[in-house]
Amino acid sequence: MPAEAFVFDAYGTLYDVHSVAARCESCFPGKGAQLSQLWRAKQLEYTWQRSLMQRYAPFSTVTREALAYACAALGLKLSVAQMEGLMSEYLGLALYPDVSTTMQSLRGKKTAILSNGSPDMLLPLVKNSGLKFDAVISVDEVKTYKPAPRVYELAVKRLDADKRTIGFVSSNCWDALGAKSFGFSVYWINRMNAPVDRLGFQPDVILNSLSDLPARA
Repeated sequence: MPAEAFVFDAYGTLYDVHSVAARCESCFPGKGAQLSQLWRAKQLEYTWQRSLMQRYAPFSTVTREALAYACAALGLKLSVAQMEGLMSEYLGLALYPDVSTTMQSLRGKKTAILSNGSPDMLLPLVKNSGLKFDAVISVDEVKTYKPAPRVYELAVKRLDADKRTIGFVSSNCWDALGAKSFGFSVYWINRMNAPVDRLGFQPDVILNSLSDLPARA
């Protein structure tokens, strides 16, 4: 069925989580890129572990814990001021260069964000970026993380749409395949030309850039 609405992942799809690397580098010269990478990896790992243990904590808590771990693992002494400064970077993450024009091209379609982000992080981020959506949806409503099916169900309920008419857009392959398993039409933004994860599903459309989406929508 033709997509009547598009639901976007936020972190890594619209917003560049590694735009924190410059602040990481200013705090820990020579370690910025390494810290950014490990911070993000542990952030995701903690969401999956907490979901499996059924021990939900808001994404802001998960992100703090991941940063503390990453610094400890790299032997970096993290002060309270540095923690707060680095966490504040998540409220103003840079948009990928192709986001604004892509969103303008989708005018006339319903659009939403469906994110692991907790409201205290996600809502200021969207506001500060200037992007407009019909809905900004957080997993906090169901107290578990993607790729749990009931997270994707949130978009169906909020948009009051048949899931077959929703196009789900993510640059995270595990997220894209979770959405496909749920029943969305899925557009995977494969910026790194990576292979598809072996999870038993395939994205409907694989794109190299978000700017390619309007032509395939």
